Amino acid sequence: MEEREKLKRAATWLREADGLIVTAGAGMSVESGLPDFRGADGFWRAYPALKNHLLTFQDMANPRALFTHPALCWGVYGHRLNLYRQTAPHRGFQILREWAASMSHGSAVFTSNVDGQFQKAGFDDGLIAECHGSIHVLQCAEVCCDLLWAADDVQPIVDETRCELVSELPRCPHCGALARPNIVMFGDYDWIALRTEYQEARLRAWLSVVDRPVVVEIGAGKTIPTVRAFSERNGARVIRINPRDCGIPSSRGVGLARGAVEGLTMLDEAWRHCDNVGFGRE
Repeated sequence: MEEREKLKRAATWLREADGLIVTAGAGMSVESGLPDFRGADGFWRAYPALKNHLLTFQDMANPRALFTHPALCWGVYGHRLNLYRQTAPHRGFQILREWAASMSHGSAVFTSNVDGQFQKAGFDDGLIAECHGSIHVLQCAEVCCDLLWAADDVQPIVDETRCELVSELPRCPHCGALARPNIVMFGDYDWIALRTEYQEARLRAWLSVVDRPVVVEIGAGKTIPTVRAFSERNGARVIRINPRDCGIPSSRGVGLARGAVEGLTMLDEAWRHCDNVGFGRE
């Protein structure tokens, strides 16, 4: 199917839907200027000091690193926290909100991103499920209890030449042990999943009242296919936007080999002219 026909089909689905399910992976955030840390090369570009230690993303995104390299580990997470706070969401977020505003049930979000960009872009926090957690929420690294708290009071100062936190390490307000982001890490048995489980329960409740959902998936890869699996499990109509991995059976989806902003902008143009070009119904 040619791209123009795919856009027509996807725009028709958006016009007919009563609820928008937005699913998103790292490709949604990188176009706001945020780095994709996966893989040693990408990680070392972001944190060149760690190449000298031969420490990879997998090494640092591991709960053991909190205890073996606390200043380095919080150097990474502190830098990320500052970066995410400073970053403005790109235009694609607003396009999604405009589509959702035309639907009776609005939108809900399922994302593997931990950066809080959907909240910053104005999406309803009560209908966002962050399956890998959020860097803006903290927990006790020693899991003294199930307490979770906002990272608002943490203002990391990072020596970027050494990738080390030079301000005080965040501490659990309950027991005084080291705190950590409420993000699921590699080999992580200590992640407190209660917040994410609650988010996913609210999302399921929303899905139960939507009759004609359409899924718009952006930038979700195959390496950890959680987002892609959620899209296909919960949408009979899936619009998959991904510059490299946009494949989906035509019986249930449309794949657009584009980046997030470009793909959403092209689809928005088709959506705005949908009524005028006689796309028709399937």
